[in-house]
Amino acid sequence: MTTTKGRESRRAQHVRGAQGARVTVRSTLIAYAFMLPFLILLVLYHTWPVFFGTYLAFTKYNIISPPEWVGLENFRTLAADSQFWAGLRNSLKYILVVPVIQFLSIAVAMLVNRPLRGIGFFRTAYYVPVVTSFAVVGLIWTWMYQQDGPVSAVLRFLGLEARGSLLNNPATALYAVMFVTLWKGIGYYMVLYLAGLQAISRELEEAAVIDGATRWQVFTNVTLPGLRPTILVCSLLSTISAIKVFEEIYVMTQGGPAGSTYTALFFTYSRAFVDFQYGLAAAAGLIIAVISILFGFINFKLTRGGKADA
Repeated sequence: MTTTKGRESRRAQHVRGAQGARVTVRSTLIAYAFMLPFLILLVLYHTWPVFFGTYLAFTKYNIISPPEWVGLENFRTLAADSQFWAGLRNSLKYILVVPVIQFLSIAVAMLVNRPLRGIGFFRTAYYVPVVTSFAVVGLIWTWMYQQDGPVSAVLRFLGLEARGSLLNNPATALYAVMFVTLWKGIGYYMVLYLAGLQAISRELEEAAVIDGATRWQVFTNVTLPGLRPTILVCSLLSTISAIKVFEEIYVMTQGGPAGSTYTALFFTYSRAFVDFQYGLAAAAGLIIAVISILFGFINFKLTRGGKADA
């Protein structure tokens, strides 16, 4: 009798297990069915272009004729192209924006992370440049940088000589464009850091204050370690954006004056859509992608993988 009951119990468990497995498989299939439209779009507009662009980097292609395999010839051409190296240097120089924009974004986020009257207005005001088209932002700042514009007037008021537009001076043009990137991006990173600040337990900060910690000690020992995951994300985003800067250059300077704002991605654009050398442009884009990955790895190491201190 006991043996019979044991067999029936095992059979019932087997049936329930099989039913549970069928339910799991069905749930999984339903989930993938809902994901399928997105996965198709992801493959068509992200995965496939990445593989096809990598393939084009080793070919000679001008749209009219089929791609012709040339191996590493495009990379040899880039190695001997002084314009590409000048653009790459300017792109790497643009990374100077990253620590400045992160520092200011954290400062602004801490400023607006206060229960003050009307603080919502200030949060919105800081974010407005983010949602403004760069075509509009570029035109506004191009006018402001003119010799008779507000920026030149302020410089003259401070006793600084401003000869013509800052955008027409090879010594200042790149830094002027970098400032616009800084001005436009602070609001975006401010929102991310604000979310990170609000995720930090108030009890930790209050306990540190009770133990006699100063505001600076609370910031360095509680706030900053708690923001480490957000710092990793923001640093990655801003570094990649700095390396592949294009819109600012296209709208404000077109790479001038005298190539002082010519960046690696603007070189890629020129070779692809002006000279129709798509293989060479793809090779330049591949180099930019590798450099972005390298700087992403450096960011990951500097922020200890974005792990907040326990």
